[in-house]
Amino acid sequence: MSSAVTVGELRREIAAMLKATSPTAGLDARLIVAHALGATADEVIYRDDEPAGGVATLRARNLAHRRINGEPVARIVGEKEFYGLTLALSVDTLIPRPDTETLVDAVLSVVHHHSPIAILDLGTGSGAILLALLSQLPNAAGLGIDAAKGAVATAEANGRRFGLAERATFAVGDWAKGIDAKFDVVVANPPYVASGEIAGLPVEVRDHDPHLALDGGSDGLGAVRAIFSDLDRVLAEGGAAFIEVGFGQADAVKALATAAGYVAAFRRDLAGIERVAVISRQRDRPVAVG
Repeated sequence: MSSAVTVGELRREIAAMLKATSPTAGLDARLIVAHALGATADEVIYRDDEPAGGVATLRARNLAHRRINGEPVARIVGEKEFYGLTLALSVDTLIPRPDTETLVDAVLSVVHHHSPIAILDLGTGSGAILLALLSQLPNAAGLGIDAAKGAVATAEANGRRFGLAERATFAVGDWAKGIDAKFDVVVANPPYVASGEIAGLPVEVRDHDPHLALDGGSDGLGAVRAIFSDLDRVLAEGGAAFIEVGFGQADAVKALATAAGYVAAFRRDLAGIERVAVISRQRDRPVAVG
């Protein structure tokens, strides 16, 4: 009977179910079982000999079928860890991915950690980038902008979740349009997939991430151009912008930066891909923030 299944047995059963479709079946199983039990992933490890209970067992098996059908675990459990923060997600937010931690690292490598710093996060989604930076920079404050009301609500909830609401403000907007303040750091993980390439994305992305956060227009750089069009107005003297870009886009982004009067350098992610464009005014070189 289901009620006789232990937590450990259930975890191994779910891992076996997922083995053929997920390269991280063991981790997925632990997260799914934890969610079904209302526990944390760490707690599950120490509860292997406890009975899982019939309700949790049935729920875990149902969740496993969603994973088999291509739904990401983060969507199933409704949250994802990013830079040490477990962020709530919604249908209007991307799942934050490890590649984007490269952007956070790039910012932290040039800012003065105890200086007052103003950060603008364009396309904030779940608030991942801004909240990660604020968690590391005690004297920083920031504004996150997103076109989706649902994303803004999710980011606000995450700000409260981590006690950062007093330093993080979120609002609905169209990139930097209408913003008249100056910021020392501008960050963005904009949509950068070319419209014609979305159909060929993995099912986890294509069918479960919001297309508003994926579609970068005909060449994937529409949002980057929009950011450059307002960057001079919102970027403080001596400041820098950090923009995540897609595979193979570095040369095109560098050309856009040069045409707009900026210098672009690039940070590589763990796979060696030029992932983050570090943008500064030519007269401000080298980058010096804070």
